[in-house]
Amino acid sequence: MFTGLVQCVGRVGRIASLGGDRRFLIEVAEPGLDRVAVGDSIAVDGCCLTAVTAGGGAFEADVSNESLSRTTLGELDVGSRVNLETALTLSTPLGGHLVSGHVDGVGEVLARRPDGCSERWRFRAPAELARYIAEKGSICVNGISLTVNVVDGAAFDVNVVPHTAAATNLGDLGPGARVNLEVDLVARYLERLLQGRGATGGGVDEALLARAGFLKR
Repeated sequence: MFTGLVQCVGRVGRIASLGGDRRFLIEVAEPGLDRVAVGDSIAVDGCCLTAVTAGGGAFEADVSNESLSRTTLGELDVGSRVNLETALTLSTPLGGHLVSGHVDGVGEVLARRPDGCSERWRFRAPAELARYIAEKGSICVNGISLTVNVVDGAAFDVNVVPHTAAATNLGDLGPGARVNLEVDLVARYLERLLQGRGATGGGVDEALLARAGFLKR
């Protein structure tokens, strides 16, 4: 699990073909991931990968053909900048929201414009993910925990503050760029609960949902 708070930005140093898979060497010039060890989970642009080598300011991770086809990792080139976050621990402050590192789909940047001291960004999600995106809910974009300001069909807006722009690779992107999206886990589980009898043979426990704040009684 991750928080969606990017620790640093790395750079793709090498890409090797492994049959249909690829091995990425990610170079980390900034401090923050100097304690990465073989076997550790690391979110790379929001995709949970496993370090297969580590040391010397870099780590390597294998990416399966499945992940290459369902995320933007297959579009990376040598020199591409990627957002990095190590796995959540029991002592890690949960400043963002719970993120699994399992990308739900690839979205597109529609627009970005100044909005006060920050920037207003508009993204378009795949149609099948739109129902999970709620105003003032959370969404993970390229591994970054963001708050949804506006939802308009499959499009949604977020505000990106100067710190987030400077500490991530969002500044490299513009209209037409593709981004990895992970919707809020709570929305996924709530949908499963509301499927009720059709999914499990039982009814929805409305009292339980009301106590959790999802229903008004």
